[in-house]
Amino acid sequence: MARFSVAVLVLALALAGASPASAIEVLTGTLKSVAERGEIVLGYRESSVPFSFVAGKNPDGSPRAIGYALDLCGEIADDIQAAIGRPVKIRYAPVTAETRIEAVTSGKIDLECGSTTANAERRKQVAFSPVDYISATQLLVKRGSGIASYRDLGGKIVVVTAGTTNEKAVRDLLARVRIDAQVVTAPDHAASYAMVKAGKADAFATDDVLLYGLIATDAQDGSSYTVLPDKLSYEPYGIMFRKDDPELAGIVQQTFTRLAESRALRWTYERWFLKRLPNGERLDIPMSNDLRVSFQLMGLDAGE
Repeated sequence: MARFSVAVLVLALALAGASPASAIEVLTGTLKSVAERGEIVLGYRESSVPFSFVAGKNPDGSPRAIGYALDLCGEIADDIQAAIGRPVKIRYAPVTAETRIEAVTSGKIDLECGSTTANAERRKQVAFSPVDYISATQLLVKRGSGIASYRDLGGKIVVVTAGTTNEKAVRDLLARVRIDAQVVTAPDHAASYAMVKAGKADAFATDDVLLYGLIATDAQDGSSYTVLPDKLSYEPYGIMFRKDDPELAGIVQQTFTRLAESRALRWTYERWFLKRLPNGERLDIPMSNDLRVSFQLMGLDAGE
């Protein structure tokens, strides 16, 4: 059921004097759950710059979660509230690469707002929004390490974040080209980066934009690290939500279409990838041609 038909039906019931409980009965899936709970739960990552990360604290002392994906989730949350006919509380819940899928499927969170690759294997368990970013697995190393390519990883230690698609990409590549390197895992991107800084790993493999984000937000030592040009995989990102929920899927699609048609999708991209981050640094990552085309197909003429 489309967003606007749901909203119209809820409004009609309200005008007819139906009780709030009766109005909720016309909803299904996540929308019904949100209306009953009176809250939407957004899952966020703590160090996936600039998609979803913590920057200080809110006035109540809770972590202040911000980012590109969280901005997009906020727009979806607005449209969910419009569809159910009343405002609800928005609550933020932290997830990791390992816990994010289970958090969605179990109902712990309603939308996962991070840097999650939308691939066929994951679509067996969850659903995804239209593509909001296109990345690739690359390697971060310390400058002067002597590692100029993945071909130099023989005898080295490569860290990957547990629960990411990068682990399989790296292991498959090393096996295919017969490079004897040790692959280890860390619980999140910050911990993986810390292993390279501490000399416990020689390289960190994850999505290129996340590596640039870690360098940009490391004001003290970021210039000591570089990202190698080799692209080891293709990673299209999307907002993750529960599958087999056509009502929510329709709203997510309509949110992206609305943002594309109004050019707000492009402006949101520019805010996080071209303008200054909260720490004053810039990523300076122009929109890729593939992403530009994807946005155009949703109604946005991203060209100037």
